[in-house]
Amino acid sequence: MSRQERKNMVHFIERMRGLDSGQLKHMTDQEIEHIYNTLYFKLENQE
Repeated sequence: MSRQERKNMVHFIERMRGLDSGQLKHMTDQEIEHIYNTLYFKLENQE
């Protein structure tokens, strides 16, 4: 994952779950991607 992709995913997660970047910066790319996908698909299915 590129640095910009990770930054965008972290920003999305922060806004949707109310987390701060300090909580996310120690996570792996795979963990970030999993959380992002879970939130994104939940949001998509609500519409």
